[in-house]
Amino acid sequence: MTRRIETQALLPETFAPFGDVLDTGGAPDRIINQGKCGRYHDRARLDFSDGRAGVSLFEAEPRRLPYTLDLMERHPAGSQCFVPMSLTPFLVIVAPDVRGKPGTPRAFLTEPGQAINLHRGTWHGVLTPLHAPGLFAVIDRIGDGANLEEHHFSDPWQVIAPHAEG
Repeated sequence: MTRRIETQALLPETFAPFGDVLDTGGAPDRIINQGKCGRYHDRARLDFSDGRAGVSLFEAEPRRLPYTLDLMERHPAGSQCFVPMSLTPFLVIVAPDVRGKPGTPRAFLTEPGQAINLHRGTWHGVLTPLHAPGLFAVIDRIGDGANLEEHHFSDPWQVIAPHAEG
């Protein structure tokens, strides 16, 4: 029997236990630059136990649905913010922590223009763009020491589109 996860829309209220949704929903917090720019202020809670925030560029190979989820990871020393550098959706997979391992995963599909910030210690799938170029700016902890835990599922999950037959 295949374990399945149906994707859902990425909404701030449903994603809140795992991280922050960055988008331009609602009115800007301020209008700046001579009235020509709306500032949506302080949208991500960056959190590092030590080290410093850094910006890296990731170029990931696009995947497709259905997607086999057999690995999750987490970063106990820092949050991780993914900002796509194209206006294409990507897949976000997260899970609650259950006694040091990922619990039942949840899968979210972003809308163009959305980014995410994963809270420190959140179990998540690997970077999963659904379209090329798969280029992301990633803001995360730069510092010494291990900041990666991985969990391999012996019985993988299949992530499917909403209402997929099977």
